[in-house]
Amino acid sequence: MMLAISVLKRLGAGFTLDVSFDARPGITMLFGASGSGKTTLLRCIAGLARPDGGRIAVGDRVLFDSTTRVNVAVQDRHVGYVFQQAALFPHMSLRENIGYGLNRLGTDERQARVSTIAESFRISEILDRRPAHVSGGERQRAALARALVTEPSLLLLDEPLSALDQTIQSRIMDDLRRANQARRIPMLYVTHSHREVYTLGQQAVVIDAGRVIARGTPHEVLDRPEQTVLANLAGFENVFNGVVVERRERAGTMECRVEGTDTELEVPLTASAVNARIRIAIRAGDILVGTEEPRGLSARNVLRARLIELIAHGPTMVAVVDAGARFIVHLTPTGVESLHLQPGDHVWLIVKTYSCRIVVDTPWQHS
Repeated sequence: MMLAISVLKRLGAGFTLDVSFDARPGITMLFGASGSGKTTLLRCIAGLARPDGGRIAVGDRVLFDSTTRVNVAVQDRHVGYVFQQAALFPHMSLRENIGYGLNRLGTDERQARVSTIAESFRISEILDRRPAHVSGGERQRAALARALVTEPSLLLLDEPLSALDQTIQSRIMDDLRRANQARRIPMLYVTHSHREVYTLGQQAVVIDAGRVIARGTPHEVLDRPEQTVLANLAGFENVFNGVVVERRERAGTMECRVEGTDTELEVPLTASAVNARIRIAIRAGDILVGTEEPRGLSARNVLRARLIELIAHGPTMVAVVDAGARFIVHLTPTGVESLHLQPGDHVWLIVKTYSCRIVVDTPWQHS
């Protein structure tokens, strides 16, 4: 069943949520910064907030239509909802929490359903414990089981893994993938983590300031960002203002100078004219570092630089490098060790032309 969404919702401080898109069965990631309207959209779909206009339908079943004045009650929408915090009843066991929405069923069928879904989420051994006596990951698995045991036609997930460490996140992502394969219902998953978008998403919808600015597969959306805000969300740590100094039509490239510096970068050709101002986005992981001047490379951007700072960030070493413009570069600890890198060292940066993305501001960023 397809989920069709068209929602207009006016909020305070001049903010308006105005989005329209379809979500097929499978996991659709709602990606965007905090305050972009993602949670408000989920609340409108669940019936916890009433839109000012629009239409929401799952298949041929209309949940909300401002034109025909349809507004199905929350309890009748048949929508599962998993919050950022598990929101389990603290005085009930996990078994009672999961079976809470199955009171209309007989005892045997209810217990059978709870047992089956608990096994699929790997919490069968702890069903008789209360939420306070299990881990955060186990609580969130129970919340997912509770949302799915009623066999909803749609599942809404509002940053369900953000409070968990990365190892637990990965295990629950595996559980979600299996749940998706077994049920094939639309699942809307709110996140501001591009790692979760890549790992879980079959489709991605990017929301900024209450509007959809991009949609497609995760790689279509995140690897080729067209807006500055999306480049920042997608993990392009380096975003520079620049000026076009030369167009090379036959090569399909243009030479640009980073604003306020003498640093020049060759980037893919766009319609921008000479002297036009542009923005250049480069992922920190797409920049190579050498301690000697490289020769015989196909990469066109080779910059002499000085290493300013090295910072350990989990399994990654973050390097701040001054090449006229300041670059953020991601390295492995092994790479840092093998090159004997220390702050103050002179290094060379290598950036492929097509690792440079040209991005623009969305119009409402200046409104």
